[in-house]
Amino acid sequence: MADISFDVNARACNVSINTADTLLHVLRNHLGLKGTRYGCGIEQCGACMVLVNGKPTYSCTVAAADINGQAVTTIEGLCHSHSHSEGDDQALHPVQAAFLDEQAGQCGYCLSGIIISATALLDANPNPSRADIVAALDPHLCRCGAHTRMLRAVERAARNMREQAVW
Repeated sequence: MADISFDVNARACNVSINTADTLLHVLRNHLGLKGTRYGCGIEQCGACMVLVNGKPTYSCTVAAADINGQAVTTIEGLCHSHSHSEGDDQALHPVQAAFLDEQAGQCGYCLSGIIISATALLDANPNPSRADIVAALDPHLCRCGAHTRMLRAVERAARNMREQAVW
């Protein structure tokens, strides 16, 4: 057993873990954050993607102990971290809103990881090319065939974020 402290979705968190626990296990089973999905467990599908210090990270393979002292953002944290209205806990991040507007998902299992990677891309590059978007989403496996709508959603989010100039 080990104790770790890290920020998750902009809140301080202290957790007692088994040293073999992955970040995904801690998020889902210790903290109740179920939006991050278990897909393959070997960094091949991207369903488990979270941001660690702003960088897309496979939570299925990273040891939770390695997260000590770092900042983690999950899909649940995107809503809260980008809300501009006081007390508005349900405001969607612009990427989430664009995915809804473009109907860019079917089953939704992969979407939390894809939205995390798209958010990281737009944070680093507010005006990505189609090739930039394709490269950012390449680590993700989606079998529903919504890829074109996903690309359009990221383009829409980028455009909306630039026009609003609030992010």
